[in-house]
Amino acid sequence: TARRGGTDVTTLDLHPAPQAAPAAARIRNHARTEIRLVMRNGEQLLLALVIPIGILVAGRFLGDRVGLTMDLLAPSVLALAIWSTCFTSQAIMTGFERRYGVLERLSATPLGRSGLLAGKAMAYSVISLVQVILLVIVSSTLGWHPHGSALAWLPALGNVILAMLAFGFLALAMAGSLKAEVTLGLANLIYIVGLVAGAILWPLADYPKAIRPIIAVLPTTALGESLRAWGAGQTLWSPLASLLIWAILLGLLARKVFRWIS
Repeated sequence: TARRGGTDVTTLDLHPAPQAAPAAARIRNHARTEIRLVMRNGEQLLLALVIPIGILVAGRFLGDRVGLTMDLLAPSVLALAIWSTCFTSQAIMTGFERRYGVLERLSATPLGRSGLLAGKAMAYSVISLVQVILLVIVSSTLGWHPHGSALAWLPALGNVILAMLAFGFLALAMAGSLKAEVTLGLANLIYIVGLVAGAILWPLADYPKAIRPIIAVLPTTALGESLRAWGAGQTLWSPLASLLIWAILLGLLARKVFRWIS
């Protein structure tokens, strides 16, 4: 605004000034887009909410017959939700984005490859957080009362973060190196195997002794055992080391095999 001849005159600068939005804004906007895309996908919603809630409801009335009380089942389903979103959903979505050239085009925008991965990580972390909140509400409605102490929160939170990283890196390694259809089938197969044989729903102690050493080293086992210990008010630090090693190894694998172009 300038003053000319006793009158205020407003001038507008209409010269082109193209520039990218700040990096934080680019990542945040991409994360919002990722969240909307996942929520519109029926298969992803099935994995994220329908199956975990169905297991909770069934476990409330039938769990005692298979040795799964609500004290064990509720934290196990929280682990299952993180597993399904950060691994299975991310692998499937990323695989088809890579096949249709979405990743290639987005990586060439100001968002960049690092921004693209950061936006994905933010999106799936938010989705997992919302999942956990909703499942805790459902579990509490069905009679679950967690006993987690303030100290028990520390290793549990650390394990959740490391598990998200490990599962996400595994998803990217698969989606970035295999065909989309192969990723779809293999991700669903690994999801089911993890659910049944990965100590997600059942405690490690319930498996036959002969196979416990194998199951004990899986990242799904570390997350499941950690959340069950938290739900019982116990402080369990040992899974942190396992998940840290898995996150590092799978991160290196994803970096080596991931390809932006199908």
